[in-house]
Amino acid sequence: MSSRIFDGYAPIAGAYDETFDEAGAPRAALRHVVEALEAEGPEAFVRAQAAAERTLLQQGVTFSVYTDQRGVEKIFPFCLLPRVVAGEEFAALERGIQQRIVALGLFLDDVYGPQRILAEGLVPRELVLAAKGYLPELQGVSPPGGVRIHVAGVDLVRDGKGVLCVLEDNLRVPSGVSYVVENRLVSKRFLPRVFEAASVNRVDHYPAKLAETLASVSPPFEGDGPCVVVLTPGPYNSAYFEHSFLARTMGVELVQSQDLFVDDDRVFLKTTRGPKRVHVIYRRIDEAFLDPEVFRPDSLLGVPGVIRAYRKGNVALANAPGNGIADDKAIYPYVPDMIRFYLGEEPRLAQVPTWICDREADRRFVLEHLDELVVKAVDEAGGYGMLMGPTASAAEREEFARRVAAEPRRYIAQRRVEISSAPTWLGGRAAPRRVDLRPYVLTGPQGPWVLPGGLTRVALAEGSYVVNSSQGGGSKDTWVLKGRP
Repeated sequence: MSSRIFDGYAPIAGAYDETFDEAGAPRAALRHVVEALEAEGPEAFVRAQAAAERTLLQQGVTFSVYTDQRGVEKIFPFCLLPRVVAGEEFAALERGIQQRIVALGLFLDDVYGPQRILAEGLVPRELVLAAKGYLPELQGVSPPGGVRIHVAGVDLVRDGKGVLCVLEDNLRVPSGVSYVVENRLVSKRFLPRVFEAASVNRVDHYPAKLAETLASVSPPFEGDGPCVVVLTPGPYNSAYFEHSFLARTMGVELVQSQDLFVDDDRVFLKTTRGPKRVHVIYRRIDEAFLDPEVFRPDSLLGVPGVIRAYRKGNVALANAPGNGIADDKAIYPYVPDMIRFYLGEEPRLAQVPTWICDREADRRFVLEHLDELVVKAVDEAGGYGMLMGPTASAAEREEFARRVAAEPRRYIAQRRVEISSAPTWLGGRAAPRRVDLRPYVLTGPQGPWVLPGGLTRVALAEGSYVVNSSQGGGSKDTWVLKGRP
């Protein structure tokens, strides 16, 4: 075994490495972290990595893959080598994320209100009003507290030049933050000297901040405080671990639909002491299943009448139903225009150039260049409904060409970004693997707050660009450094 953790480490050619520069030296802002990791030594690190994996297994830090016939629960693979972000860089990123979330919130208010941006033609009316994510049933409805995007996860990648770009917005039911908190607990436990030397911003206060955010949008209440609940589809949901984790750490009830009922356009929780008024529902179910009176009548996961209560302002729903139109991948190319229109500012964050297949010229270009592009379904997530053109077979490209031609509105395309890599512990050594970053944003009436960290997902297979856990990816703890230049 090598005497140093990073002996023999070579970044991926053409990709920006998060930790080392082109000459193989640690990036200046991260040098003290690399030195602290090297001081651990590879043998100690092997033991720490194994202990971290056992701990996550024992604590049941899992997710589910519906399509896997071998079993429901899987352990989320974890790499103890952290992804380190300089404090100054994250501060700039934070400002860009806040700008973006404010603009997207104003867009949702506008789309479900006067629709000024549609009238002025900056976003095509038919692209919005015919979209699956637009819910005409909620036109004219204002959410309690005036907030629609209470919880957001913004997916970012760094391109070959080192520029952080927004890849997509997650404004409906973003998941993954429980792994951020759990990963931090594990890295502090098994890399205590490195963590102390690094001087890292905390993330363990996220549940308290989430509870505060949810309470801040409550309708008027009596007594000590509003009643907040987490609504889960149940233990077979892929993110059930997170639902139970957040309810437990916030100190609120984890409920399923049968635990709630609506009376006189107000929501109540069934308890042994009788009905208890519910003021805020952090819903972790898709809105299609939220209320069988309004959406899918066959839903057994929702609460009949909850949208009536929401319309009357008697219960806050986080996130607000209808947000799907703002994170539709075909709407994504227009976010810079939204920022200019609503805020009068230039966007702080870059985006990936995107072709919208519903446009004839764009569709023609995409179909002629499928071998160069990544094609995505606008209403899919988790790496599903996607064609990685440069590595796909001819048969796969032909199949996607048929899909795009048949339903062009369902697809967008982007060039494959040569996303950045980070040292990842595999087989007893550090090897470069591609990573993305999902910072989490909480928004109350006072505006957006960005957790100084986030979920770093890793494409564990050599050469892979797909980081999603459902597609074999893993995760890292994201260390945002405090105030170092």
